[in-house]
Amino acid sequence: MKIVREHIEFERGLEPKQALSLGKRALIKKWFDDLGISSNQYTINADLSIEVEGSLDFEGTQITSLPDNLSVGRGLWLKGTQITSLPDNLSVRGMIYKDF
Repeated sequence: MKIVREHIEFERGLEPKQALSLGKRALIKKWFDDLGISSNQYTINADLSIEVEGSLDFEGTQITSLPDNLSVGRGLWLKGTQITSLPDNLSVRGMIYKDF
């Protein structure tokens, strides 16, 4: 039998759930940073939903998925990406451009 050990570091003085939210927030920020998207283009809300006022253009990138709870104020360009499905809770107020 193989034992798997998980180690989660909690920030000192924080409740575990609050510390986990900080970790998820950091992962969301890293995702945007890795794609070269400035933090002034999106907002991460307290419930970890993500709001983008303008458009997101991922055309021709190596992106394979979108984060949960993403709301885009304008268009979402996904042509030439590896994305084959969209999250159920994705909200786009403009057009989605994708070659599924």
